[in-house]
Amino acid sequence: MLPFAGILIVSAALLAVQGGRVDTLTLLMHEIIVIFGYIAAILDMKAKKIPNSLVMSMIAVWIIVMVPALFLAIDAAIIALKDSVLGFALGGGLFLVVYFVSRRGLGGGDVKFMAGAGLYLGMGGVIPTIFCGTLIAALTGLALILLKKIGRKDKIPLVPFLYVGILITVFLA
Repeated sequence: MLPFAGILIVSAALLAVQGGRVDTLTLLMHEIIVIFGYIAAILDMKAKKIPNSLVMSMIAVWIIVMVPALFLAIDAAIIALKDSVLGFALGGGLFLVVYFVSRRGLGGGDVKFMAGAGLYLGMGGVIPTIFCGTLIAALTGLALILLKKIGRKDKIPLVPFLYVGILITVFLA
């Protein structure tokens, strides 16, 4: 069983920090990616795999949120829709390039997760998330190698670090 109490704590903290500071749609998108990111990070740490069903659920929930938004505040929703699609393409596209360049050193689940996260983070949130997450992962990996806890060719799950990047990005938004 996943430790769901952590989701509630992080979600409540985000609401306290962002409440009134960002528009309702942005706050909702940030809350949702915080929840999905938490679940993905736990799964990646335990199974070293991001299930396709989780990524599909991320996309389905995004659609469920965006459709009514298009009817309630069409101008704001269209701007958010464009930003989300660009975030999806940028997050997924960058990770897809790294996936092929690194000869699959990056997992396919990481690529799909970052594309899905891009829907929620938008174009402006994807780059800081990737930068923070991969920087923290690289420093952690380097420390683990220097401490001889892992070898140079060992892999560490990336999504937990991307989740930290997501948290940094949404809390500073």
